[in-house]
Order: sequence, then C-alpha cells, then structure tokens
Amino acid sequence: MNAIAPSYEATQAARPTLQVPWPALLGPLASADAQALDALAQARYAPEGRRLFSRCDAAPALVALVDGQVACGWWQAERGLTAERVLHGPAWLAMCGPWVDGRHGNDAQAQTAVLTVELPMEPLRALLARQPLLGLRFSDALAREVSRLESRLHELMHKDAGARLAAWICAQFAGRPQPSVLRLAERKRDIASQLGMTPETLSRLMRSLSDRGLIAVSGYTLRVLDPQGLRGLAEA
Repeated sequence: MNAIAPSYEATQAARPTLQVPWPALLGPLASADAQALDALAQARYAPEGRRLFSRCDAAPALVALVDGQVACGWWQAERGLTAERVLHGPAWLAMCGPWVDGRHGNDAQAQTAVLTVELPMEPLRALLARQPLLGLRFSDALAREVSRLESRLHELMHKDAGARLAAWICAQFAGRPQPSVLRLAERKRDIASQLGMTPETLSRLMRSLSDRGLIAVSGYTLRVLDPQGLRGLAEA
C-alpha cells in the first residue's frame, strides 16, 4: 500500500456530470431536495493510501463515499490503521461526529482510489431549516447508523468469535443468489480487526467452518455451502 499523506486534499475539481447517489445514502428524495444537496456538495478525489481524515480533527462537513473503498478505524504510527469497518461506496464516512461535537471520531484511509462528497455543516443546517422533509431523511440516516453501532456492540459483547464471523459472512452474501461466490475485497487482517479478533483466529475459524461443510475457501474466494447452517451459527 502506498505511503499515507498527512492530510486529505482535493486532487481535482468537481466534474460537472457528477451524479451523487442520494437515494442510496438517504432514501427516496424529492427532485428539489436532491438538487439542493447537489448545489452544496463538494467533490473530492483521493488516491489509494491517502488518509482522508483523522480522529479528533475538526469535522466541518458530512462526508459520503461515492465510489471506492475506505477503511475506518484507529491509526497508530507503529502499526498503521487498525480497521473497525471497511466501506464501499455509496456510504457515509462521517455522519455522526459533525452533528455531535464537530470532530471526527475515527481515522479514515482510502484503500483504493476514491471519490467522496462533502456537505458543509452550516449551509446544510440552513437548508434543512427550509426543507424539513429533507431533515427527516438525515434523521433516518442517523438512526440507521446508531442501529448499526448498537448491533455491533451487541455482537462484540454477547457473541463468540465463531458466531461473529458467521454473521459477517451472512451479511456479505445478503441479497445475493444462492449458491454464490464472493471475492473478498478486504485484507484478512482488516476483516479480523472488524470482528474483534486476531488474523490467526480468523484463519482458524475459517478452517473450522470449512471442515464443518458450511463454507469453502480458496485464497480470497469464499463460497457458502450450507446457508441455513451458517445462519443458525450466526444467530447463536
């Protein structure tokens, strides 16, 4: 992976034809609301390895990932980024911190070339005061983020490592036809970090699930052989 630059900078101006997938980020929107957001959105491009923002930095804007892959977690000089989650666009990168205390709560690093858009907070607050239905969409998005965090906390506190891995695999295959093959786009170290385990534990559990006939793994390719059995383990 490329060396990380100390800060996130725009690498080129926004393209006039940029289409931000607002419905994927916020749900269905009236055309007037989407156009108002387009008028505020500031596009940013960053190469692989670029640090997009750091925890405790000022967060003057909401940040959404439009395209590419970003890891969010904790950066340490001696270890690099320990990923808590890996996001693929479209997804929100910075949704809570700008509203709560104006600070980022984690570090974010581009794992591929990425396109993001920023919504500056002050103009956004003024827009939501004028268009309250749009405010409800942001409220819904925040509620989904809180629900995700609560679910993650529950899993870390109450599920063993095998159940967490099974639940993660089920989530990757959600909405896919069965049987289906998944090419893992994340490093195994990052997957392990998200699940609160070591890479060695992840490899051991992958072998265990394979030995039980639940999955088949070859390198970074994973196939679910027994979806019902895997879901049963995930819900244990």
